[in-house]
Amino acid sequence: MTAIHDLSAAELAAAYRNKTLSPVEATRAALARIEACDRTLNAMYLVLADRALDQARESEARWLRGEPLSPLDGVPVTIKDNVATAGTPTPFGTRATDTSVICGVDSPPAARLREAGCVLLGKTTMPDFGMLASGVSSFHGVTRNPWNPSRNTSGSSSGAGAAVAAGYGPLALGTDIGGSVRLPAAWCGIFALKPSLGRVPIDPPFLGRVTGPMTRTVVDTALLMDELEKPDPRDFMALPYAPQHFARDLEREPEGVRLGLLLDIGAGLPVDPEIRTAVEDAARRFEAAGAVVEPVEPFLERPLYDALDLFFRARLAAQLLDLPPERLAGVLPFVRDWAMAAVRSSAIEGARALAALFEMRRRCHEVLNRFDYLLTPTLPIAPFAAEDACPNNDLERPFEHICFTAPFNQSEQPACSICCGYTADGLPIGLQIVGRRFDDRGVLQMARAFERIRAPSPPWPMG
Repeated sequence: MTAIHDLSAAELAAAYRNKTLSPVEATRAALARIEACDRTLNAMYLVLADRALDQARESEARWLRGEPLSPLDGVPVTIKDNVATAGTPTPFGTRATDTSVICGVDSPPAARLREAGCVLLGKTTMPDFGMLASGVSSFHGVTRNPWNPSRNTSGSSSGAGAAVAAGYGPLALGTDIGGSVRLPAAWCGIFALKPSLGRVPIDPPFLGRVTGPMTRTVVDTALLMDELEKPDPRDFMALPYAPQHFARDLEREPEGVRLGLLLDIGAGLPVDPEIRTAVEDAARRFEAAGAVVEPVEPFLERPLYDALDLFFRARLAAQLLDLPPERLAGVLPFVRDWAMAAVRSSAIEGARALAALFEMRRRCHEVLNRFDYLLTPTLPIAPFAAEDACPNNDLERPFEHICFTAPFNQSEQPACSICCGYTADGLPIGLQIVGRRFDDRGVLQMARAFERIRAPSPPWPMG
């Protein structure tokens, strides 16, 4: 019999509807799972147990009346530190933040989940300002991978990835500006979608930055997207609202779909052989299901990534320069030193970097004009040590492992990560599926198709 904490959101909703399980029971099971696992994983920075149980009781009453607010009413959810929720602080993963400041209102994604009746278990961890693809934080400490606690979760939605994999609830919200929902999804063996920019309203909006769902199944992400895409006037970069019916229109056969297989994007770390093998196996499975798969040549190069690195450094350095010295001292030294190096750059260099990002964007769109979707590794390497900030702790190039994810934030195209295999050490491997701009539903459909044809997965970790 499946443990309650291992049930998907869709399965919980069906059990609520059939009255074989209540939101209170599901919430208690999730809280018990957090209590059992989080001393090891450190995925939660704030657990709202009493509030969650109150919300679960309210949801239970709605289901008993036959008046749920949505299909996700009463389903437990965790939300990343930097996604503002009313009544809690937002430390952004760093000791530099004044945590005495309490949010007065929900951010748009948090508001949509509250309106849907979801039960907020608490807030998950992240690295300082979200500027590491790692689970290391000056405020939260080290977040660990449920498949092997000595290994990294990646980031920056580090706690969200670990929480879903460990069974802290089937739904989580993360944010993504360079891969931050897809990267932890890959190393934690779960599913995550980076939507097209503007598909999910956020506040404040910014170039390439999105909020995305992180779940164990594609169906659960589709259910979550049906709620998250609803409009909010605070996002002045949001797409015009037109319901996509993600959950209703999820099933699609891949027969005849044109897939590009990209195993070398032109920069970053080379792909480990066992990761290449897993991604190539995924491509063969798509071919066996009727898709047309063709290799894609590298289309980016090092200077474009260097420009992205400078843009990220300068963006954070501008924030850090506004901090008083005592708060600046609280920033993780690795992140602080990396960002402040941008102070030596000129405005001309910054303008050139921004122009390079638009060139990166152009090339990403150009390659998708030749295919319906791209298949790539989400990450080229297996998880490194939990305590490390990046591969080899390289301060000069800390983002060599996000070479496949970051470009598609700049291009605003939807992309997801889905588990496609495991290393010899039993660590998950992620397959990234990228679609044309605004084709979020198609990306989910291809992910769901792969979910049906992939090899069976081992049991979830920490059982």
